[in-house]
Amino acid sequence: MTTTPAVQQQPTPERFFNAVNAYQLTEAIKSAIDLEVFTAIAEGHTTSADMAKRCGVAERGARILCDFLVVHQFLTKEKTHYGLAADSALFLDRHSAAYVGTATDFLLTPRLRDCHAHLTEAVRRGGTALEEGMVEPENPDWVKFAQGMMPMMSKAAEIMAIELRKGGEVRKVLDIAASHGMFGISVANENPAAHIYACDWGSVLEVAQKNAKAAGHANRYHLLPGSAFEVDFGRGYDLALITNFLHIFDRPTCTAFMRKVHAALNPGGRLAIAEEEAWEASILPLYDARSIWYSAIITKNLSLRTDATRGTFLEST
Repeated sequence: MTTTPAVQQQPTPERFFNAVNAYQLTEAIKSAIDLEVFTAIAEGHTTSADMAKRCGVAERGARILCDFLVVHQFLTKEKTHYGLAADSALFLDRHSAAYVGTATDFLLTPRLRDCHAHLTEAVRRGGTALEEGMVEPENPDWVKFAQGMMPMMSKAAEIMAIELRKGGEVRKVLDIAASHGMFGISVANENPAAHIYACDWGSVLEVAQKNAKAAGHANRYHLLPGSAFEVDFGRGYDLALITNFLHIFDRPTCTAFMRKVHAALNPGGRLAIAEEEAWEASILPLYDARSIWYSAIITKNLSLRTDATRGTFLEST
């Protein structure tokens, strides 16, 4: 019996050019979101002429942008009519409950882009090339994070709160790096007697406070403005939440911080950490920016003891 040898693929520079030109797709998606192209198509404006009127752009511009998005499979095209790919219909139409377009308000902020633009120097240094990077005090980009990422985080926060409720009712909750506040607010939804103490920069907490009021928890939502490393958390917490925060910092910093959180908990108190999975090859530390969840959330429910703070969240995965 003879076997046919596998055809060896010839080397090609295709991946190189795709990588170098990837910014074109980024800008096209951003423009389409800003101009509400996906939403316009969902509303029935499926030709370039109709879209031009709906979006307030030149017909030629609408056609060229949409044709580019067809090539990249965000849109479909039948003769002169455009349609939405399944992913685009679910996530990029503003009328959809799963709309994620607001995430570009943070993910494409000038400062975060600048971190990427200076990557060569960051690699040389082994850390951000932009002074304090994204962790400078009262960085306004975290307000954009809170506003833009809230729709993406709501479901994850709800799932986390439901799981935590299975471990028992809580009455006093510390929400560290609260941002939009949805993790603490979701815990309040599941625990009618719980009071939430949210820590983040003051300008960011304004967003969280607004969301707490909208959820009907204004009288149970308390603010702890300032740096999580410097603010006095107080004592007596049944539950502490640390969401999308620890990966920014090195191991000694995380370890010391966990001791501070541990001291704020009641005996038998619980800590829930939500982070994306630790990835040794991650390039994010070079940006000093928070990484973003796309679909996965890891929740840790830990009964802390004195020796539990010797490690970090990276070691508890």
